[in-house]
Amino acid sequence: MIRALILLLALTSPAVADEVLVSGLSQNRVQITANFDGSEILIYGAVKRDAPAPEGPPLEVIVTVEGPSTALIIRRKERVAGIWVNRSSVTVDAAPSFYAVATTDKLDKILSGTEDLRHHITIPQVIRAVGISDEAENAPDFIAALERIKLDESRYRIAERSVQLADETLFRTDVALPANLTEGNYTVRLFILRGGVVLDTQERLIAVRKAGLERFLYNLAHQQPLLYGVLSLMMAAVAGWGASAAFRFVR
Repeated sequence: MIRALILLLALTSPAVADEVLVSGLSQNRVQITANFDGSEILIYGAVKRDAPAPEGPPLEVIVTVEGPSTALIIRRKERVAGIWVNRSSVTVDAAPSFYAVATTDKLDKILSGTEDLRHHITIPQVIRAVGISDEAENAPDFIAALERIKLDESRYRIAERSVQLADETLFRTDVALPANLTEGNYTVRLFILRGGVVLDTQERLIAVRKAGLERFLYNLAHQQPLLYGVLSLMMAAVAGWGASAAFRFVR
């Protein structure tokens, strides 16, 4: 009798929407050439449901684009006897060369601290700095300084309310990539949330590579450094001789 009652309640209760993320990119490959001055990536998607959207907190979307990470040493300068010198430093295990965050609303409004710790979405969470508290006093200040510098250089970007969301289903945003990109794979992460909780996430990759003459010179310098050095010296000698000959001709 109890089993029959449970089955009847399950059949008569409204269906709970299972929201799944579907996304795409306008391009997944960026080529760095001599005249490359940046690129803009269109990131779009939709939320697929098997039932009407649930009532309660609205749907929110967060999009992040993360470039290759490298280790960094952050130094603090202090003035001693009228001269600026490095007094303390900390080592950051990995910091993205580029990081952009785009959201449908204020980040601290739509993302809980627990979910940020779990998915590493905000800039302080995506910077990995293990054990920096043992290297210097006020170590978190170094991370804040790194974030401030990268934001000033436009290598880190926070674009709140830049994701356009229609009817809690379709969304899109544009992320501008700067001209001074680091070569490598850029990870695009997309999140859909309700009430600060991540419902679904998806990852995509953008391959950033040098192309043309830049690619040839890059490969030559790293794979055959001796030949690259000899050719550089020959080109410098020819350029110097040409400049000298032109100067004599003019005189």
